[in-house]
Amino acid sequence: MKGSIRFVLAIMAIFFTASTVLAADFSCDVVQTSKAGTINQKFFISGDKLRTETAGSIAIIRPDKNVMWMLMPEQKMYMEMPLDPSKVPATSEKYPGEIERALIGKEDVDGRMTDKYRIVYTAGEVKTAIFQWFAPDIGIPVKTAAEDGSWTMEYKNIETGSQPDSLFEIPDGYSKMSMEMPSMDSMPVDIEY
Repeated sequence: MKGSIRFVLAIMAIFFTASTVLAADFSCDVVQTSKAGTINQKFFISGDKLRTETAGSIAIIRPDKNVMWMLMPEQKMYMEMPLDPSKVPATSEKYPGEIERALIGKEDVDGRMTDKYRIVYTAGEVKTAIFQWFAPDIGIPVKTAAEDGSWTMEYKNIETGSQPDSLFEIPDGYSKMSMEMPSMDSMPVDIEY
């Protein structure tokens, strides 16, 4: 259960720090690399709705309903968590906390011509620099990387076009799993002295 919650929080961080403009509906493979290894995911995006699939887990983020669902296909179960819209950064071309953007040049990424930028942003009091490869033809960044090379995130096999509404709903036959902790009153108490 704790791993599932961490997975969902990681998905939110990926989605919102990726600076996706969401100018178009699309699907893609996402490859994240860091010192910890490589994570492969599948993204489906329609407006502000997001579905991610990773190694047997599916997360659906629905800002329009202020909810996030974590699906467990093997168990045919799902968890529901509130999504506070005031804590969801607005999606725009500008990176959250961005204070500086400089065009470095043009570069091919996975067969697509992009504008490569160096971006400086603040998170709290810390300034950080990243590179972003923005594809003007589809209006999204297709690659983002730490300036120090410690991590990258790249969208591959991008297919633009409308995505089926069913991808962003809980499938039929799934049961809701409670995330509530049992009350102390309902727990058996065996006290030995």
